[in-house]
Amino acid sequence: MYKLLSSLLLFSILSLPLSVFAHEGDDHEHGNAASSQLERGNGWRLVRSVELGSSGKFIHLVLVDHAVYTDRTVYSSAINRLCGANDEFCRIRFWSEEKFVPEKATMSVEQNKQLRADYLVNKSAGMKHLHYSCSVNPDKNNCF
Repeated sequence: MYKLLSSLLLFSILSLPLSVFAHEGDDHEHGNAASSQLERGNGWRLVRSVELGSSGKFIHLVLVDHAVYTDRTVYSSAINRLCGANDEFCRIRFWSEEKFVPEKATMSVEQNKQLRADYLVNKSAGMKHLHYSCSVNPDKNNCF
Protein backbone atom coordinates (compact mmCIF):
# COMPACT_ATOMS: atom_id res chain seq x y z
CA MET A 1 0.00 0.00 0.00
CA TYR A 2 2.82 2.43 0.94
CA LYS A 3 4.63 1.69 -2.34
CA LEU A 4 1.46 2.35 -4.34
CA LEU A 5 0.83 5.61 -2.49
CA SER A 6 4.40 6.84 -2.98
CA SER A 7 4.29 5.87 -6.67
CA LEU A 8 1.06 7.80 -7.08
CA LEU A 9 2.53 10.83 -5.30
CA LEU A 10 5.67 10.69 -7.47
CA PHE A 11 3.59 10.42 -10.65
CA SER A 12 1.40 13.35 -9.60
CA ILE A 13 4.33 15.62 -8.86
CA LEU A 14 6.22 14.72 -12.03
CA SER A 15 3.15 15.23 -14.18
CA LEU A 16 2.72 18.86 -13.06
CA PRO A 17 3.54 21.20 -15.91
CA LEU A 18 6.83 23.03 -15.52
CA SER A 19 5.00 26.31 -16.05
CA VAL A 20 3.54 26.01 -12.54
CA PHE A 21 7.01 26.73 -11.16
CA ALA A 22 8.13 29.31 -13.71
CA HIS A 23 7.68 33.06 -13.72
CA GLU A 24 6.67 35.00 -16.80
CA GLY A 25 9.23 34.85 -19.55
CA ASP A 26 11.79 32.24 -20.36
CA ASP A 27 13.84 30.35 -17.87
CA HIS A 28 17.27 31.82 -17.73
CA GLU A 29 20.77 30.64 -17.17
CA HIS A 30 22.72 31.58 -14.10
CA GLY A 31 26.46 31.39 -14.14
CA ASN A 32 29.30 32.59 -12.04
CA ALA A 33 32.28 34.67 -13.08
CA ALA A 34 34.22 31.49 -13.83
CA SER A 35 31.64 30.06 -16.21
CA SER A 36 34.44 28.73 -18.39
CA GLN A 37 35.44 26.49 -15.47
CA LEU A 38 32.17 24.61 -15.03
CA GLU A 39 32.16 21.40 -13.03
CA ARG A 40 33.44 18.29 -14.77
CA GLY A 41 34.52 14.79 -13.97
CA ASN A 42 35.65 11.59 -15.61
CA GLY A 43 33.23 11.08 -18.51
CA TRP A 44 30.97 14.09 -17.89
CA ARG A 45 30.81 17.88 -17.74
CA LEU A 46 28.27 20.45 -16.63
CA VAL A 47 27.08 22.40 -19.67
CA ARG A 48 24.88 24.89 -17.79
CA SER A 49 22.56 25.31 -14.84
CA VAL A 50 19.16 26.90 -15.43
CA GLU A 51 16.80 28.28 -12.82
CA LEU A 52 13.20 27.14 -12.56
CA GLY A 53 11.56 30.51 -13.00
CA SER A 54 12.70 32.68 -10.10
CA SER A 55 12.40 29.91 -7.51
CA GLY A 56 16.09 29.72 -6.67
CA LYS A 57 15.99 26.05 -7.69
CA PHE A 58 18.28 24.97 -10.51
CA ILE A 59 18.42 22.14 -13.01
CA HIS A 60 21.97 21.09 -13.89
CA LEU A 61 22.28 20.10 -17.55
CA VAL A 62 25.11 17.61 -17.96
CA LEU A 63 26.82 16.14 -21.00
CA VAL A 64 28.05 12.55 -20.65
CA ASP A 65 30.76 11.37 -23.05
CA HIS A 66 28.94 9.37 -25.71
CA ALA A 67 31.52 6.58 -25.48
CA VAL A 68 30.62 5.91 -21.83
CA TYR A 69 26.95 6.88 -21.56
CA THR A 70 25.94 3.31 -20.63
CA ASP A 71 28.31 3.32 -17.63
CA ARG A 72 26.07 4.25 -14.70
CA THR A 73 29.05 5.10 -12.48
CA VAL A 74 29.57 8.22 -14.61
CA TYR A 75 26.10 9.44 -13.59
CA SER A 76 26.80 8.71 -9.92
CA SER A 77 30.03 10.67 -10.12
CA ALA A 78 28.22 13.75 -11.46
CA ILE A 79 25.45 13.44 -8.87
CA ASN A 80 27.95 13.22 -6.03
CA ARG A 81 29.83 16.27 -7.31
CA LEU A 82 26.85 18.50 -8.14
CA CYS A 83 24.40 17.64 -5.34
CA GLY A 84 25.36 18.06 -1.71
CA ALA A 85 24.03 15.80 1.03
CA ASN A 86 22.30 18.79 2.66
CA ASP A 87 20.72 20.18 -0.53
CA GLU A 88 16.95 20.56 -0.18
CA PHE A 89 16.54 20.42 -3.97
CA CYS A 90 18.80 19.11 -6.69
CA ARG A 91 17.90 18.10 -10.23
CA ILE A 92 20.30 16.89 -12.91
CA ARG A 93 19.43 15.92 -16.46
CA PHE A 94 21.92 14.05 -18.62
CA TRP A 95 22.50 13.85 -22.39
CA SER A 96 25.23 12.19 -24.43
CA GLU A 97 25.11 14.56 -27.41
CA GLU A 98 25.67 18.26 -26.81
CA LYS A 99 23.35 19.36 -29.60
CA PHE A 100 20.40 18.03 -27.56
CA VAL A 101 21.25 19.82 -24.30
CA PRO A 102 18.55 22.52 -23.99
CA GLU A 103 19.23 26.20 -23.41
CA LYS A 104 16.48 26.44 -20.78
CA ALA A 105 14.59 24.19 -18.35
CA THR A 106 11.90 23.19 -20.84
CA MET A 107 12.77 20.56 -23.44
CA SER A 108 11.63 19.91 -26.98
CA VAL A 109 10.25 16.50 -27.87
CA GLU A 110 13.57 15.51 -29.47
CA GLN A 111 15.60 16.72 -26.48
CA ASN A 112 13.34 14.67 -24.21
CA LYS A 113 13.81 11.59 -26.42
CA GLN A 114 17.59 11.99 -26.20
CA LEU A 115 17.60 12.41 -22.41
CA ARG A 116 19.80 9.66 -20.91
CA ALA A 117 18.97 10.08 -17.21
CA ASP A 118 17.08 12.29 -14.80
CA TYR A 119 17.99 12.71 -11.14
CA LEU A 120 15.81 14.56 -8.64
CA VAL A 121 15.98 15.23 -4.92
CA ASN A 122 13.23 17.32 -3.38
CA LYS A 123 13.35 16.83 0.39
CA SER A 124 10.30 18.99 1.10
CA ALA A 125 8.24 16.65 -1.10
CA GLY A 126 10.00 13.53 0.15
CA MET A 127 11.27 12.67 -3.32
CA LYS A 128 14.52 11.15 -4.48
CA HIS A 129 14.87 9.28 -7.75
CA LEU A 130 17.28 8.45 -10.52
CA HIS A 131 15.69 7.24 -13.74
CA TYR A 132 17.65 6.07 -16.76
CA SER A 133 16.58 5.86 -20.39
CA CYS A 134 16.20 2.35 -21.75
CA SER A 135 19.36 2.93 -23.81
CA VAL A 136 21.31 3.19 -20.52
CA ASN A 137 19.36 0.66 -18.46
CA PRO A 138 17.67 -1.92 -20.68
CA ASP A 139 15.44 -3.21 -17.85
CA LYS A 140 12.03 -2.25 -19.28
CA ASN A 141 10.52 -2.13 -15.78
CA ASN A 142 13.01 0.55 -14.63
CA CYS A 143 13.59 2.82 -17.61
CA PHE A 144 11.87 5.51 -19.63
